[in-house]
Amino acid sequence: MIIDLILAILLVCVVSAVLWTYFTAQRLHRLHIRLDAALQSLQAALDRRVAVVAAVSPQLAPQAREVESIRLLHGQLAPREAAERELSAAINRKFAAECSAEDSHMNGVAEYGLSNHQPELIDADVRVELAHRFYNEAVASTRGLRLRPLVKTFRLGGRAPLPDFFQYTSYLSV
Repeated sequence: MIIDLILAILLVCVVSAVLWTYFTAQRLHRLHIRLDAALQSLQAALDRRVAVVAAVSPQLAPQAREVESIRLLHGQLAPREAAERELSAAINRKFAAECSAEDSHMNGVAEYGLSNHQPELIDADVRVELAHRFYNEAVASTRGLRLRPLVKTFRLGGRAPLPDFFQYTSYLSV
């Protein structure tokens, strides 16, 4: 009688552990799919932003095409981050040089002489900011689960590298 009770409790514990492992692995799989989709969305938004910059400023088109050629890959975000920062700095320098004294009292986009292309630039920048937030939220969720001790012990994350956050600076807010 007591042995049956111990076996039943042991069986419940084993089944619970197996179910927890299975559902956690499934959740990690869904998080990795979400992470991949968010990375593709971020790539598309960044490419669209670069295309708008190239259309607005032909002088920056070669640099914009160079930035666009850098793909976002898991674990290799730094090259694109650096290229985006350089492009943002070039945009700020170019449009700050075009800024006239009359516009200095205005704030925001018009301050940098972007008023002619304000809707396109703001739209592209907002899309990148949204994609950036979604990607970093997906990274935070994935890292939060993958860094739990039992998940690491059972290697439920597989061999996939731990995702990195993407650091983005908006050229309109600099």
